[in-house]
Amino acid sequence: MTRPRRWIFTAAAACSAAHLALAATGEVAAPGAANAATDEAAVAVPRATYTLAVDAPEPLRQLLLRFLDLSRFREEAAAESVGGIELERLIAAAPAQARALLETEGYFSPKVTIRRDAPAAAGGPLPLTLKVEPGPRTTVAVWTLDPRGDLAERLDRDVQGAVDITANLRQRWPLGVGESFTQQRWAAAKSDTLARLRALGYPAAAIEDTRADIDVATSSARLTVLVDSGPLYRLGPVRIEGLSRYEPSTVLNVLDFGPGEPYTEKRLLDLQERLGKVGLFDGISVELDTDLATSQEAPVIVRVREAPLQQATVGAGFSANTGQRVTLEHTHRRPFGLYAIVRNKLQLGRDERSWEGSVFSHPLRGQYRALASAKYTWLDSGELIVTSGQWRLGGTLDTERIERLFFAELLSDTARATGREVSARAASGNYHLVWRDVDSVVLPTFGETANMQAGLGYAFSNAAENGLFARAYGRFTAYRPFGEQWYFTGRLELGHVEAPSNVIVPETLLFRAGGDESVRGYDYQTLGPSRNGVNFGGRVLATISAEVARPLSASLPTVWGAAFVDAGNAADQWRDLRPVVGYGVGVRWRSPVGPLRADLAYGHELRRFRVHVSVGIAF
Repeated sequence: MTRPRRWIFTAAAACSAAHLALAATGEVAAPGAANAATDEAAVAVPRATYTLAVDAPEPLRQLLLRFLDLSRFREEAAAESVGGIELERLIAAAPAQARALLETEGYFSPKVTIRRDAPAAAGGPLPLTLKVEPGPRTTVAVWTLDPRGDLAERLDRDVQGAVDITANLRQRWPLGVGESFTQQRWAAAKSDTLARLRALGYPAAAIEDTRADIDVATSSARLTVLVDSGPLYRLGPVRIEGLSRYEPSTVLNVLDFGPGEPYTEKRLLDLQERLGKVGLFDGISVELDTDLATSQEAPVIVRVREAPLQQATVGAGFSANTGQRVTLEHTHRRPFGLYAIVRNKLQLGRDERSWEGSVFSHPLRGQYRALASAKYTWLDSGELIVTSGQWRLGGTLDTERIERLFFAELLSDTARATGREVSARAASGNYHLVWRDVDSVVLPTFGETANMQAGLGYAFSNAAENGLFARAYGRFTAYRPFGEQWYFTGRLELGHVEAPSNVIVPETLLFRAGGDESVRGYDYQTLGPSRNGVNFGGRVLATISAEVARPLSASLPTVWGAAFVDAGNAADQWRDLRPVVGYGVGVRWRSPVGPLRADLAYGHELRRFRVHVSVGIAF
């Protein structure tokens, strides 16, 4: 019995590629080609035209039509007539070229034949048919991925970090047992693994050796990859370039690592993202100096481009919730020479008018920032008009996935309805947290987000008793892809204010439902307890939403169609809560700055349709 032939794929592919390149340039020719070339140069040679049909499964047919010399020369305008001797050479070379191309797609035992048919008319083009039976496709039978260098030494000592990195590389190896073997996938698997190792602390890593042993008899591949990790880099001093108006502490206080800690690409990307949130820079890059001589104290280079000292913007917009609006915003990044950012925003709209001023410190130690703000709002939500003033003093802390806001607040509002006016005030301590674990903050399709708020305070009123209150709110959103380009978004929202029944809590702290990010099919904040025909805020809130969407066509992948159903309401007590339902269809444009949504929703309780238009994601 003959032993199965084993080919070293890398060598075979290299030889095939070299043969094709030489043949294309005339360096390698069929027997007698040199004499033929001399003859053609000396005398006139009859010209011949031909057609080519490729009988092969898709997409192999397209591969051959694109790369075979016999196909490419036929398609070139200058080769409408090919010399007879040259055509014979192309025909003779075609089967070998086809087999070499098929090997790159994992077919190592194909049967390739070329047939000549009689021309349809005298002097007409010669019909050629290339028939391909690809045979079985090679699949991966065994693969090994082993480190060398520093990573291997640390792995032998059972150092936890090295164990984790090696496990990560092996778990995420993309060309596993049973996977189809192709040259493209083989190359991508090696480059992806190398890039991952470099990102995990070994930026000097390199491929030491790779082998792809192909067993033609069993159509199987045995893969071997040896990676030289080089040294584990450790972070050293931080060099900052581009600062002129701000102190180095503006950058250094955002760091979450110290000298000597192991490098990972993610650490530097996280730093770059946090610096972007500071609001002081228009451009940021964070890089590691990968000089081998300084691998144990590798400098981190932070380059920044400072934003303008002052910036003013004017905007106009429309929301189905509050109608048309005009906004004016001004930002000063070092007022009176202080290391602070001052923002003022004025909004004039049909149903809502507001002014908001805030002062944020530049980053302090531990990534904290001090905050002071004031806000005045006038909101017309139908029969009820609420004016409120809000003053806050506190701080923020933003980390990789979590944004925290903690503050003391003084709140005063006045609610006017049907000739009656109720004023209420409150002093409270509050903690807000936004958590994200999504594939994209701007256009998520997988992951979860949560917005949680908690507060404890004391309420005062001119129409009821004074007393303590507690407030809690949560909003959870999940994103999941499913099926063939289908995407699901689910949302759950709950809120509760606990206070004695004879204590009036400011209207601004109570809950309402209805609108774009709540229950579609109902006007903005019109769902809640009704007294004397007027809707007020409720002490409890519950809404839920489910939406499915998918691209409308392959030619417009950023335009999606959607169908949804929402339900929920607000009430004074949980036993009084009566959910209402809205459902409908919509269109989404996934723009670079966030999704633009247009929905046609039917409010089941109202028995009428409503259009909702909004931009962005609510966390």
